[in-house]
Amino acid sequence: MILKKYLIPVFVFILAVSINAQQENVPIDHDVYTFLKEMKVKNIVGDVHDDSPNMSRAEVRKYLEKIDSKYAELSATEKKLLRKYQNEFYDNSADSTNTFLFFGGNSNFSSDYSDFFSDKIKYLYAYRKPGVNFYFEMLGRVLYGQAFEPKSNNSELFDIGFRGRGTLFDKLGYSMTIQKGGISGSLGFASTLDPRLNYNFKYIENIENIGNYDFTEGYLRYYSEPVEKMHMAFQIGREKIKLGYGYGSRLVLSGDHPVLDFLRLDFSYGAFSFTSITASTVGSFHLTRTNNYTKYYAYNKFKLSLNNFADIGVGEGIVYSGRGFDLAYLNPFAFYKFEEMSLQDRDNGTVYLDLQTNCFKNIELQGTFFLDENILSHLQDMNLFTNKTAYQVGAFWYSPFSINDLSAVFEYTKIRPYVYSHTNPKNSYTSFGQTLGDSIGPNADEIYARLSYNFSERLRGNFEFRRIRSGENIYDGQGNLLFNAGGDFLVPYRDGIDPQHIEFLAGERINKNIFTFSFRYEPIRDIFFDVLYRLSLERNLTREISNNSSYAYLKMTLEF
Repeated sequence: MILKKYLIPVFVFILAVSINAQQENVPIDHDVYTFLKEMKVKNIVGDVHDDSPNMSRAEVRKYLEKIDSKYAELSATEKKLLRKYQNEFYDNSADSTNTFLFFGGNSNFSSDYSDFFSDKIKYLYAYRKPGVNFYFEMLGRVLYGQAFEPKSNNSELFDIGFRGRGTLFDKLGYSMTIQKGGISGSLGFASTLDPRLNYNFKYIENIENIGNYDFTEGYLRYYSEPVEKMHMAFQIGREKIKLGYGYGSRLVLSGDHPVLDFLRLDFSYGAFSFTSITASTVGSFHLTRTNNYTKYYAYNKFKLSLNNFADIGVGEGIVYSGRGFDLAYLNPFAFYKFEEMSLQDRDNGTVYLDLQTNCFKNIELQGTFFLDENILSHLQDMNLFTNKTAYQVGAFWYSPFSINDLSAVFEYTKIRPYVYSHTNPKNSYTSFGQTLGDSIGPNADEIYARLSYNFSERLRGNFEFRRIRSGENIYDGQGNLLFNAGGDFLVPYRDGIDPQHIEFLAGERINKNIFTFSFRYEPIRDIFFDVLYRLSLERNLTREISNNSSYAYLKMTLEF
């Protein structure tokens, strides 16, 4: 009896420790990131490093614990959101009262199938023992979209997939996700509804009797704390990532591009943090497969976090191709641009500076200055084609005018001509022909505004406005380039042909006003409904023509 008295608490403690430290990452599109961001702007928690936002489940839990410590400062809806995410991320508290299991017969979880219609967390299968755990989830989606302008059209997308994830020995997180889908209706319109199809091989190849697509992610992530308050993580694999700041899109890595395969190191200690990534991807798609090629992206960023003031960072990146991994860019402790010079100036180097404030309650300011190749040369002559610069400034206001659960965002982005391009088109700042950076591309600017409101812990509404001005390259009827305005990241400056000086927004001038209304509703835990309506009003000022478009979709997503 004495042995039992002491061994049971020890076993429970070991189990709690082993299932507390979940080191697999939370998918970057999870709603919890939005909640943490709003709590950061409200000054409930500190820096949520959204310049490199991917977090492990253990890290998300730590933020939730900080929010819980200031429970009295939360609105009624924020308190409900906190409880919702606590149920999901406090793994040691998962039991039959809050978690339902389809298969496996785990006595700790509910097996009553009526709980499928409850707000309990749902898994197809789960296994938990000291030092090892595994969670198996089904992913499903059905999407119906209807185009209204310029002509009526519709598409249906339906896919199913699975995700297996877990942690071994409190240190090694792992995850694998696969999804397979099909399309009915208009194939062309389908890529408007899901832009990921624009860089999906099966969709673009289109050689089967039904339009189809597939996605996969997977990685191993090792986490360690060598000394108190020192955090290190090593990761190999592929998952969606974003780098740099940005409320609408991002100048560095927007995430709106193919998933990269990468090696990654994250380190933080005190006020200092560092991220290094070496990734591989592909060039533009060619039907002749011998024309397809691999390209590489390397990235380093150093950041200093000053309490109650700001986070200040400097980052660098290199895009290169025509060879395998270059050892120079595997080195995280060297300045890439100077290394690139020593390698005979073949590659596409970028440098950027960014800042995000944390000194104002309910208001956050941030900015990024981006240099593509040209390192502070001839900046006094901004119209010179070599001045491939961009900048982005924005503000996030939470609870404006003391309206709880409301957030307002404003951002301005300006990208000069030829940014993201390179003299060697294979080294353009792209993946699968899609820009790695801001979606508006070069020779363009954007005013972005967003209002979001949490009606409840189940329902969130968004209104977005984008005004985009761009200067496009001019072509004749046969597709020959007549004037290079630096408006295409796949078309570089042509020495001896294109003018050395280029005015911002030169070329074929196009203005767009884009209005988007969307709602996300979760009537039952892990079952989501998304409704979206988008209206785009486009005016070609050069040709004096208009091209308006509008569409809507209804999407149901299952994640259990």
